[in-house]
Amino acid sequence: MIERQAVLGILNHQVLRFAMVGVVNSVFGFGVFAALQLTMGQHVHYLVILLISHVVSVLEAYVLQRWLVFRVSGRWWRDLARFWSVYLVALAINLVALPLLVEIAHLSVLPAQTIIMLAMAIGTFVAHRSFSFRRAAGTITAEYSTDNRFLFRR
Repeated sequence: MIERQAVLGILNHQVLRFAMVGVVNSVFGFGVFAALQLTMGQHVHYLVILLISHVVSVLEAYVLQRWLVFRVSGRWWRDLARFWSVYLVALAINLVALPLLVEIAHLSVLPAQTIIMLAMAIGTFVAHRSFSFRRAAGTITAEYSTDNRFLFRR
């Protein structure tokens, strides 16, 4: 019982939840990109593959971050629009950085995308915390307690 409470206590830290979910999101997103690149890369430009993997990955990331990291409720579509706007900035940076690394620095596509993904992680956390899932002071949110009950907080 003590071990479970310790684990749940650790999971109460938003940054740690973001890191854990971020690893899942990164593996998923890179997996989609890599699978498309390896299967279609001979016939489809890597920037088209980036756009396709972006849509799939952002939807997956939104669901996990909303549910597990920021633990917010309500305003589903508004939060999705804000969330996606953060990733549109990241996508714009990626659309410039990936060709620079591939065409000018002569890196292979997959290692170049790995470098870009790692560089974006911190910036997206800050943007999501302060913009995508920000709630006004006094807003009531629901969270799980260590004994599996909902806690409602302002």
